[in-house]
Amino acid sequence: MNTIWALASVVIKELYRRKDFYVLFVLTALITIATGMVNFFHDPKIVRYVKDVCMLLIWVSGLLIAITTTARQIPAERESRTIFPLLAKPVTRWQVILGKFLGCWLATGIALFVFYLFFAVITGSREQHWPWLGYLQAIWLQWAMLAVVVALSLLGSIVSAAPSSTTTICFITVAGILLVGGHLNTVALHEPQPLQTLLYTIYFLIPHLEWFDIRDRLIYDWGLVDWLDCLLATLYAAAYTGLFLLLTWFGFRRKSLNT
Repeated sequence: MNTIWALASVVIKELYRRKDFYVLFVLTALITIATGMVNFFHDPKIVRYVKDVCMLLIWVSGLLIAITTTARQIPAERESRTIFPLLAKPVTRWQVILGKFLGCWLATGIALFVFYLFFAVITGSREQHWPWLGYLQAIWLQWAMLAVVVALSLLGSIVSAAPSSTTTICFITVAGILLVGGHLNTVALHEPQPLQTLLYTIYFLIPHLEWFDIRDRLIYDWGLVDWLDCLLATLYAAAYTGLFLLLTWFGFRRKSLNT
């Protein structure tokens, strides 16, 4: 665990040395301050609309941080050839995978906390409403979902040597799952065979990331998600995360580092 944590801490330090975090930090401050100023119009519907936009930006920013940070980890190590002294310490390839995953996931979680803290403080001070448990559930479920995304991006970085290709493919895949994945079973009902079977197969195989989206509950004050459902969603995310990490390890242990 000391080795894994050491690798993870390097990833976290690397993220916050880059400009990405500071740009998103400023963006967070701007969109949350803008949200707080909306009450100037004295229209709660406008407040909800802007909150919806802000939550969407938080989700998009979280995905960008998770995918771009993870996609460049292994390729950067290979390009700079630091992977060779790293594995000669000795550090096993499984430890490298876990260290990179943990670092990217924790860094993403810290960024999410900053986003939600600013958003909660500004909106709460204007609306005099502080749904802290609701924010806690939203952060946790989104962070659990991003664990799957980080593991998937890490798998993609083993398959593709170019971080740009991995980033593009992963972002399109995740966006497709979030926007279309939950409707594939409905679409399949109106399609002929064998397309119907294919759509059903895809529906049951893909990780349903849309299940972790509870933005509407925060925006419209619908109350908390049942804690048992949160636990089941966490176990669901852990299962897919473990599967993708296992596939990443299988690919990494068979991959030549000289090519």
